[in-house]
This record gives sequence, C-alpha cells and structure tokens, in this order.
Amino acid sequence: MKTSVRAGLAGVLAFGTLAAVVGLAHRDDGDPSPPKGPYVALGDSYTAGPKIPDQHGAPAGCDRSDRNYPTLVARRLGLPTAQFKDVSCTGATLSDLTAAQTTDDGTNRAQLSALSARTRLVTLGIGGNDIGFASTIEQCVTRGVLYFAMGGGEFAGGDAPCRSRYASGDTDKVRKKIDAAGRQLSRTLGEIERRAPKARVYVVGYPAILPAKTAGCGREMGLAPGDVTYLHEKEQQLNTMLRERAEATGAHYVDTYTPSVGRDACSARDARWIEPLVPQSSAAPVHPNERGERGMADAVLKAVGASG
Repeated sequence: MKTSVRAGLAGVLAFGTLAAVVGLAHRDDGDPSPPKGPYVALGDSYTAGPKIPDQHGAPAGCDRSDRNYPTLVARRLGLPTAQFKDVSCTGATLSDLTAAQTTDDGTNRAQLSALSARTRLVTLGIGGNDIGFASTIEQCVTRGVLYFAMGGGEFAGGDAPCRSRYASGDTDKVRKKIDAAGRQLSRTLGEIERRAPKARVYVVGYPAILPAKTAGCGREMGLAPGDVTYLHEKEQQLNTMLRERAEATGAHYVDTYTPSVGRDACSARDARWIEPLVPQSSAAPVHPNERGERGMADAVLKAVGASG
C-alpha cells in the first residue's frame, strides 16, 4: 500500500489468503520444531511496515522496515542473511505475487520468484488491497466527516452512511470482493506449493484495526458509529476467508486478531498496535506501528513453534 492515507489504508484494512485448486496440499512433515530456513516473506504493507524506522531494501518504494514482523521472526529463528528474503511490498495485491509491481520508487519483481525448491518457510500476509479497503476507508471517512458536521442523525444513511453505499439488501460489494480474493488466493497457494513443495506455509491474518464496539472511536477515525461496526465486520470476514482458504490447502493460519483485541487504532497510544488516521508513532496511517509488528511476529513465532 501507499503511505498516504489512501495507500496506507490500502494495506490496511491493511486486510487476503485455496483449495479446490487441483487438490494440492502444502507439505507438513509433522516435525514440531520451527523451520530453519530458507525463509521467504510475502505480503503487502502490513507485512512491509511502511514508515517504521529504519526503512531498507530495494526497491525503496516497497517501504520495508527492518523491524517488521518477518525480520523479527528471522532474527528469533537465528537465520543468517542468506537464509532470509523479505519481498513484501506496500500496495501489493495477489496479482503482484506473480507479476512485477511498480511502486513510486522502483519496481518490485514478482514476489513468488523468491521461492525455490530449497525454501522451507513461507509467510503470506495479503488481501486488503484486493478488496479495495483503501478506497472504502476513504469513502467512509468522507461520509463520516459530513455525518459529524451535520450533527449525526440527519445525514443520509443514518449512523452508517458508508455501509449504505456498499451494502443494499442481500448485496454487499465488499463481501463480493472478499469472495473473489479467496478464489484467487486458492490459485496462489497452489502456485506456492508448486514452487516450494517442501515449505511450511503460514497465511498471516490482519490484527484488529477497529474495535467491535464504537464508543469513543468514530470521531478519532472520522467514521460514523455504524461504519466503525461495518468495517470491523468486513475485516472479520476477510480474516475468516484467509483462515478457511489456508486450511483447505494444508497451509497454516496465523491469528493476529485475537492478541490485538483492545489494541486497535482507537485504543490508548501506549497500547495500540495500529495507528489512527493521524499517526502518533512512526507508522503509516491505519497501519501497524513497531509494537504491532512485534505482536504479529510473536503470533507467527507461536504458530511455527518458536515462542517462549
């Protein structure tokens, strides 16, 4: 995702990741010990860590931090530099895993090109950009500002003016995009299996971006109360899709949502994992800060059997 409010939000709600694909299942040899590498990290801005110092790697437009969760995982596993490749990139979609991605500062090669038969560990965190969360949040904030300016109840759409734009009756445009991303993710996981048949694959879900309850959140994020609930529901649906698609192919799912409850963008500054629209720590808007990346790393390490 981009690091502007629109792009930053792209990774975000920086929110991707089966199965009916040729019946492929990712290999799991039953060994409970954590993989020793080589490790390849794939993903979007929630993986890359835009605006978190220090930014490094090429191309510069991918906005990777040397404190993002893949780097922390690699360090904890004791992997040497040659055994770790972080090819995540801000703004990435599922299509950017198999094709080059153009950024504001350089081109990132197709992320799956980093895989090989030697790869033993893969993490994949993607999907938010595929469902258009950047533009969705932008639209919701625009309507939220008008909602508060007009005193709330008189604004078209009631307390959820953004939801009324995207959902009507049994039709929900965001839900349709989640379903489409799921089908594409299935194909992607099959391709990962083909390129790295001996790797353990972990699909990393998204941490809590907004709270389940709207009290004390809407104004800070510029969102009408009902739209806080709506966007929270969409993230839950995205994570559910990621889990189901991962498990259907024999990949593992990493739950970063549960440990982040109460640490969303509307929580206290010294507790939050996700920064609000106006960041108060070094991070892109509505993206993980350094604390959030550490929390996500802990969740991955627990999943691979390296916690404690």
